[in-house]
Amino acid sequence: MAYLELEVFHFHYKATTIIHSLLGLVLSLLLVFRTNSAYDRWWEGRKLWGNLLNNSRNLALKIAVIIPADNQELRDRWGELIVLYAQVLKDHLRGQKSHREGLPNDIHQPNFIAGKLMAEAHELYQSKAISGEQLLFINNELQSFTDICGGCERIKRTPIPFAYGLFIKKFIFVYIVTIPFSFIPDYKYAIIPIVMFIFYVLTSLELIAEEIEEPFGKDANDLPIDAITESVRVSVKEILG
Repeated sequence: MAYLELEVFHFHYKATTIIHSLLGLVLSLLLVFRTNSAYDRWWEGRKLWGNLLNNSRNLALKIAVIIPADNQELRDRWGELIVLYAQVLKDHLRGQKSHREGLPNDIHQPNFIAGKLMAEAHELYQSKAISGEQLLFINNELQSFTDICGGCERIKRTPIPFAYGLFIKKFIFVYIVTIPFSFIPDYKYAIIPIVMFIFYVLTSLELIAEEIEEPFGKDANDLPIDAITESVRVSVKEILG
């Protein structure tokens, strides 16, 4: 475009940058909102998985106090269920099914494991192995698992509207294509690297937002839920092992 204007058509007009300055301001605000919205989703997911790690440890610590050390079989069963919940939730958020013995594939697997934990707690109470006060003592951690799962599902199932992202892409395209009309008379061929740099900045912000708005995948910029799940396994094993 710079070559056509300067060497072929020899356009002569007075350049004005006011329109593109105003459009640039609007586009910047849109991109800031877009990036912040995506980062809020990523950060909320990180807080939820941080809560899962903390609550798994807290539940394991409480079980270690409630169940005597000489009943290692029961402690191991609780430890396996706590670790399994984190593993199953990770697979569930990635649209996968965990293929483990005794774990049905045609149901909501995290809820199934949460139900098993609740059933274990109720069985301890029914068998008089724990008191009602001790049941309440572990109840918050038991309930928190389902709350965390619901929070993660809310992030996964309510993406940023497609029309919003599409509008920003169109806006960036039109903005970049029309920039030379305002700046060529002043910058001549220097407009080429200027436009390339502006295009790089704007598209990078949009791509960053797209990269982090779905935080439960396996990409480098997604949440490290594999590492968090492993931390749950190691911590619970150390506490109850």
